[in-house]
Parts: sequence; structure tokens; C-alpha cells
Amino acid sequence: MGGEGSMMTANNSLKNNRSLVAKRKEANALSGSYASVQMKEFPKATPEMLETIKVKLQKERKQRLIKQIVVCSIVIVLIIISCIIFG
Repeated sequence: MGGEGSMMTANNSLKNNRSLVAKRKEANALSGSYASVQMKEFPKATPEMLETIKVKLQKERKQRLIKQIVVCSIVIVLIIISCIIFG
């Protein structure tokens, strides 16, 4: 009958995984607590700060879009020129 080898491999894999989980639980590798973690205090953002951040992000986004358009245009022009020369 076919398939016995693959079933044996699957059973071995499951057995090995079970043994790994048992080892991890014994070593308390999964235990932990966030009780001793100190939370950082961040300054509250004022509406003026939020507006300056918004303007800055919009400016960066616009510059990135312009760069992408320029690069794509150069690539398209180079493809057209290469098609004309070699085509």
C-alpha cells in the first residue's frame, strides 16, 4: 500500500513537536509578566504640533511623489529610445 512512508514521517514530526513543547513548558520559557515594566511618559501633542507634523509629512510625500514621477519618466524615455535604436 502506498503512503505508509509519508504517514510515518507525519507521526514522527508530531511526536517530535510534542516533545519540544513539553521541554519548553518545563523550562518556563513561556512564562513572563509585564508587571515590572515601566511605561514611558510621552509629551502630549498640541494642535499646533500636530499641524506642523501634518504639513511636514505632506511636504515629504509630495517630494517623494515628484521623485518617483521623474524616475519613471526617465525609465520610460530610455525604454522608448532603446526600442527606436535597436528595434
